[in-house]
Amino acid sequence: MARFPYWIVPVFSATVWLAMLLAMLLWWIVAEDSPKYSTMSQGQTIAFISDVGARTTMKPLFIAMGTTAVVTFDLVFILERWLRHRGKLERNTSWTQRILSVVSIFTAIAGGVGLILLSIFDTLRHPTLHNAFLGLFIVGYIISAIATCAEYQRLGIHFRDAPILRISFWMKLTFILVSIGLAIAFGVTQRRDQWNAAAIVEWVVALVYDGYVFSFAIDFISTNRSRRGTWHEEERAPGTMSMAALEANNAGAIQAGSGRFYGNGTDGAANGYTNGTAGYANGYTTRQKPTEPVSSSRNF
Repeated sequence: MARFPYWIVPVFSATVWLAMLLAMLLWWIVAEDSPKYSTMSQGQTIAFISDVGARTTMKPLFIAMGTTAVVTFDLVFILERWLRHRGKLERNTSWTQRILSVVSIFTAIAGGVGLILLSIFDTLRHPTLHNAFLGLFIVGYIISAIATCAEYQRLGIHFRDAPILRISFWMKLTFILVSIGLAIAFGVTQRRDQWNAAAIVEWVVALVYDGYVFSFAIDFISTNRSRRGTWHEEERAPGTMSMAALEANNAGAIQAGSGRFYGNGTDGAANGYTNGTAGYANGYTTRQKPTEPVSSSRNF
C-alpha cells in the first residue's frame, strides 16, 4: 500500500505563501505602477506587505492565502508529533523532547492566529491591533522554531545514524539566527524612520519564513524511505540497533559477579546466558541440560 507523501503538506504551505507574496508584490509594482498609499509614511516609496494587503482589491487574497498557508503549516507540527508517536519518524526518547514538541505546536498555532488576525485587522483601519498581531506572529513562530531546534538537537544525540536530523537542525538554527537578526534590523530601521529599508527587511523576512516552512519537507521525506533505508527503530535491518535501543539494552543488562554480562532473558541469547528462559537454569540456550561426561573409573 502506498504511503501518504507527508512532505507535500509543508511544500503546499510554502508554495501558497510564496504565491501570495509574489501576487501582492507584482500587483503593487505592475498593476498599480508602485503607487504611494495613504498608509505609507512620508518619504516612503516601497510598500510594506501590510500596505498592499490593506487595499480593497488585495485584502481578500491576503486573508485567504495567508490563512491557508499558516493553517497547513500548523498542521505540519501536529503531523510531526503524530508521526514520531507512531514511529514513522525517529521517536522522542525523553519527556523533555515531548514537551519541546508540544511547545512548538502551541506557539506555532499562536503565530498562525497572529497572522490571520493581522490580515483581518489591516494597517489602514486598525493600525494598533495590526501591529500587535504582527508581533504575535513573529514571536510565536520564533519561539516555535527554537523549541523545534532544541528537540532536533536532542534527537540527533540519540539517532546519530539519521543524517536528516542534523541537516534539519542546522537549517532551523540558521532560520532562528537570521530571523532574530532581521527582526532587530526591522525594529531599528522603523525607529529611525528608515521606512524603505524597513519595508525591504519585511519582504526578506517573509521569504526567509517561506524557506523555514519548506525545510519541514526534508523531515518528512524519511517517512517514505523506511522500506529502502531504515532510519527508524521499528523497521531496521536485522542485526542492527539504533543508539537509543543500544543504550536501553545496556541499561537493562545485569552484570554478574564473574564480570560477564547476562542479557534480559531473550530466547537464544548470545553467549549462552538466558537467565532462566522457559524455566531452565542459566547457561542452557537449547532448553535441554547437556549430557554430562562419564567420569573415569577409579577401580583399576
